[in-house]
Amino acid sequence: MPSIHLKTNIPGPRSQALAARRSEAVPRGVSQLTPVFVARSEGAVIEDVDGNRYLDFAGGIGCLNAGHRAPGVVAALHAQADRFLHTCFMVTPYESYVALAEKLNALAPGRSPKKTLLLNSGAEAVENAIKIARAYTRRPAVICFEDAFHGRTLLTLALTSKTHPYKAGFEPFPGDIYRVPYGQPAEQLEDAFQRVVAAESVAALIAEPVQGEGGFIVPPAGWLAAVHEVCRKHGILLIADEVQTGFARTGKMFAIEHEGIEPDLMVTAKSLGGGLPLGAVTGKAEIMDHTGPGALGGTFGGNPMACVAALAAIQAIEECQLCERAVQLGDQFRQRAQAWQRRFPAIRDVRGLGAMQAFELAEAQSTKSLTKYCYEHGLILVTAGTYGNVVRILMPLVVTDDQMSEAFAIMESALEAA
Repeated sequence: MPSIHLKTNIPGPRSQALAARRSEAVPRGVSQLTPVFVARSEGAVIEDVDGNRYLDFAGGIGCLNAGHRAPGVVAALHAQADRFLHTCFMVTPYESYVALAEKLNALAPGRSPKKTLLLNSGAEAVENAIKIARAYTRRPAVICFEDAFHGRTLLTLALTSKTHPYKAGFEPFPGDIYRVPYGQPAEQLEDAFQRVVAAESVAALIAEPVQGEGGFIVPPAGWLAAVHEVCRKHGILLIADEVQTGFARTGKMFAIEHEGIEPDLMVTAKSLGGGLPLGAVTGKAEIMDHTGPGALGGTFGGNPMACVAALAAIQAIEECQLCERAVQLGDQFRQRAQAWQRRFPAIRDVRGLGAMQAFELAEAQSTKSLTKYCYEHGLILVTAGTYGNVVRILMPLVVTDDQMSEAFAIMESALEAA
């Protein structure tokens, strides 16, 4: 697809008709951030059903680091579709599941032998990581962080911090979940063990190396390593939630590598599947093997289509050197956004790691206006933050420099218009 030009994209008759059908058929609890109904996509560009084209800086909320329809992913899917679509790995297994587990075991940080369980989503991976941690430690409690996001199932909602729109009305949630401040001195954990939950009752601590939905919050250097040491002292497993930070987004294959830490368990999803639904728990073999046969699994977990897509997506990330590209893209964004910060008082902060970058505005209404202006002019963005006042970028890492410049021009025009 060719690059797009700054213009006004107005939903046409086909989009309007689909919007009406959606309203009748889909519950209102399923949000819609833009009026864009997709017809096709490629690289970092989406075309809607009315022929409008958009730069996609949402990337399916971080699922397309290797790009829309990455050639290797598409080829792998076509080839797999000619062989078989589903058998259930627990009944009649297949090589692609094993190959992907081997690849994730090799990529996971640290030297300990690893094993991998494949699932359907990030939330399902988090749930299984908690199950595995509780089974291994024989302890019930889990510590999570303020402003965290770990999913939308009942257990993961208990771990997720933001009340509206995620948690309100869905109570009660599972218990033995305890929340502490993110990025604060690790000594506060020791205080929590005295005032909130006994250390010997805690199975696991789960942390995003960079908080995603919480607002792209990067903790101080060395903080996660200090937290890890506290966990090791008390026999608590560290679960790294790499669902959004993984697969080159921060400039490393996994964000926890910036701290040189080997987590006990790591959960991945989003860009793992190259556009298909897939999640994984990768952990130290001793921990992963603690449960008996039949205790882990799921009918569609590690579906063969998703497995071959994931292998191809990881290959593209490696061959296209997207970790290095993420650093370049992040540098481009920070330079431009920091210049905007000097011009526009509404920008409170610019932050991020690698290509996982964001800027924070004074109020949520400003982010809604800005993202609306942007999609009306050909750029799709999504927001973040507990208060909804953060604009984050999650473009495919295959985005070109020209497309980045075009996106900057649209964002800058939006800021000027505001």
